[in-house]
Amino acid sequence: MVFGHGDASVRALDGISLDFAQGHFTAIMGPSGSGKSTLLHCLAGLDTLTSGQVWIGDVELGSLSEKQLTLLRRERVGFIFQSFNLVPTLNAADNIALPLAIAGRKPESDWYSQVVDVLGLADRLHHRPSELSGGQQQRVAAARALVSRPAIIFADEPSGNLDSHASGELLAFLRRAVDEFDQTIVMVTHDATAAAYADRIVFLADGRVVRNIGRSDAEAILDVMKTLGG
Repeated sequence: MVFGHGDASVRALDGISLDFAQGHFTAIMGPSGSGKSTLLHCLAGLDTLTSGQVWIGDVELGSLSEKQLTLLRRERVGFIFQSFNLVPTLNAADNIALPLAIAGRKPESDWYSQVVDVLGLADRLHHRPSELSGGQQQRVAAARALVSRPAIIFADEPSGNLDSHASGELLAFLRRAVDEFDQTIVMVTHDATAAAYADRIVFLADGRVVRNIGRSDAEAILDVMKTLGG
C-alpha cells in the first residue's frame, strides 16, 4: 500500500500476507507509524489497495464496484471505532439498529435481545448518547457492530477512550463474542492489556509483519513491543 507519488511516496504496507480464521480474535500492534490502522482500513475496504488483494470469505474486495463494496460493508462487516461514531439525535436502540434500518431490514428479535442483555444495555435503550457514559456509548457501538451478525468485526482502538473499568468490560465482551457467538474480530490496539484478550497478536513495524505470537499476557506482549521500539 503506497501513498503519494515519486520521491514523496510512502510505503505504508509492504508485502503483508495474513489470514484471519473464523471464530478467532486477532490483535494488531506495532509502534506509531507501523501501518496498523492502514492495514485495518484496507482489510475493511475503507482504503483502496495499490497492489495485492483482500478477501472477506469468498469475495475479493478489489473486484467490487463502490456500490457493491458499500453493500458488503453494510451486510458482512461490523465496525467499532475509538470515537464511538453514534448518531447524537438517535437513542441507543435506534443507534444499534441503524445499519439494519439503512439496509431496510429489522433485527432478529432474539439475537437483538441477547446482544443487548449481554452488554447490559436493556435499561439504556431509550437514552441518547449524551445521556450515556463513555463506556455505555462504546457498548452501544459494539452492539451495533454485532446485531447484523457480520462475518467479521474490525475494531480500531475500541478501548482507547475508556477508563480501565469500562475498557475491561468491553474487552471481556469482545472475548465472549468470540467464544460464545463464534464471532471473528480483528482489533488494532497500542495497549498490551487489551491485546492480551486476543487469541493471536500480530506485530507490525515499517509496514511489515515482524512477529506473530499466540495468546499471551500483557507483560509478554510488552516485552515484544520493547524490541520494536513501541
